[in-house]
Amino acid sequence: MNLEIIDSSKAEKEKTYQASVLQIHELIKNEEDRIANSANIAAVLKQAFGFFWVGFYFVKGNDLVLGPFQGPVACTRIPLGKGVCGKAWKERRTIIVPDVEQFPGHIACNSESKSEIVVPLFDNGEIIGVLDIDSDRLNTFDDMDAAYLEKIQV
Repeated sequence: MNLEIIDSSKAEKEKTYQASVLQIHELIKNEEDRIANSANIAAVLKQAFGFFWVGFYFVKGNDLVLGPFQGPVACTRIPLGKGVCGKAWKERRTIIVPDVEQFPGHIACNSESKSEIVVPLFDNGEIIGVLDIDSDRLNTFDDMDAAYLEKIQV
C-alpha cells in the first residue's frame, strides 16, 4: 500500500496558481496591449501570493527595460547576460535562485530580496522580455512556480 503524505502548502500553492492563471487568461484574452496586460498580471500575482516584487522587463536593444511592476522601486535597465534577468534572457530559460547572495553577478535592486525566479517571455520564438519575481524569503521558488509561470505570456 502506497501512503503518500500530502503537503497542504504545496496543494494550496497549486490551487492558487490554477486560479491565478485562469484569472490572468480572462483578463488578457481580449487585450492586445502588452503594457496593460503585464500590469494586470503583476497585480494578480502580487495579490495572490504576496511576493515581495513582481514585474516585467522588456527587451529594448541590448537592455531589458523596466515595465509594469508591483513592489518597491526597481532597477531600470539590465544589460544582456547581467544578473538573473539578463542571464535568463541570454540563455532563453527560466532561472530559479534559492539565495540571491549565492548567485554570481546578482544585481541587488533591493537588499530585502532573498530569492528570485525569472521567466523569459516569448512572441513567435523571440524573447520580448522577462517576468521577474522576488521573495523576501530564501528558497521560495520551485519547479511548480516555473511550470505555472511559464504558462503566462503577455
